[in-house]
Amino acid sequence: MTEIQLALIQTTLVWEDPKANFDHFEALFEQASDADLIILPEMFSTGFSMNSKGLAEPVSGQTVTWLQRKALELDSTLTGSFIAEDNGLCYNRGFWVAPRSAPRFYDKRHLFRMSGEHKHYSPGNDRQQFELRGFNICLQICYDLRFPVFSRNIGNAYDLLIYVANWPAARRTQWRTLLQARAIENQSFVVGLNRIGEDGNGIQYAGDSLVVCPEGDLLLDTESRDGVFLSTLELEPMQAYRERFPAWMDQDQVMLHS
Repeated sequence: MTEIQLALIQTTLVWEDPKANFDHFEALFEQASDADLIILPEMFSTGFSMNSKGLAEPVSGQTVTWLQRKALELDSTLTGSFIAEDNGLCYNRGFWVAPRSAPRFYDKRHLFRMSGEHKHYSPGNDRQQFELRGFNICLQICYDLRFPVFSRNIGNAYDLLIYVANWPAARRTQWRTLLQARAIENQSFVVGLNRIGEDGNGIQYAGDSLVVCPEGDLLLDTESRDGVFLSTLELEPMQAYRERFPAWMDQDQVMLHS
């Protein structure tokens, strides 16, 4: 049986303080030591800050260096997002840091204009996928969840769709509903990893990190708890479901444009 063990870390974030967040997550990693993939929130080292110029780092900076060290120590892959600088531009950059290979990145495509994210960050253009333990995995970030064309699973290109987020409690019903919709329409596992607590702007976050199966049922619901939550996914039952109910064969062949 082809399977992957996930560790979802749903917790509070210290506002604009990478060192404090590194220390906080380092303690939590002890509970995730057996996981193949450890999932951290969006902007895990700072919170969802618009202080891009003051907080952005190159990919050779302290955040990615720390992630590489922890991936090796834990022998696990780490994913989430951080504030990156590249060629004079700032990005909400998703990372995929494996123990013994070069880091890979996905830049958030849809920037949350209601908080002015589009004024402080540049959008990415391309969707990115990664492979781990026989699973093809697509990483997206928060507001991307509202745009189903960008996540369309043409030809079952991926088996697991991950959203890392700072999604406010005021819209928790939309978060939960859209995660289940993405799983059903793409016949894929979906993970939504959100934070809890309050950020430096006074915005409240309720967590509600979920693991959803391709039929839309919840395999894990963290509600608003703080901690590390484990979930094991099996590939073959999902493949059997796709064969038994091949709705994917009748999907609209929508092209993704830059």
